[in-house]
Amino acid sequence: QVQLVESGGGLVQPGGSLRLSCAVSGFNLDYYAIGWFRQAPGKEREGVSCIRSSDGSTFYAEPVKGRFSISRGNAKNTVYLEMNSLKPEDTAVYYCATGTPLRVLNPNEYPYWGQGTQVTVSS
Repeated sequence: QVQLVESGGGLVQPGGSLRLSCAVSGFNLDYYAIGWFRQAPGKEREGVSCIRSSDGSTFYAEPVKGRFSISRGNAKNTVYLEMNSLKPEDTAVYYCATGTPLRVLNPNEYPYWGQGTQVTVSS
């Protein structure tokens, strides 16, 4: 059974940092991509970042380039999203998802999702 569990969200001041974790089980991560997405109240879910385990390639949405970093843990069953220089507009529920997407930041191409973790950036 495919499972993804996010953790690491919380309340942080503008300019601060958080690291989100996505623990996966029930499938071999070597053959799939892991994407991070976010959804703010009243807005559509949007792609944030993706890592392709097959070749280690990474992708970022323009609003987070240079601030966020995606990586795979040494244990190989965890993917991290390091978020730096956080802004109030980064406030959202963050989800990780897995699949074999062609358009790596398109949420419609990911069939398996975690439950999400809240990130709030506020002073």
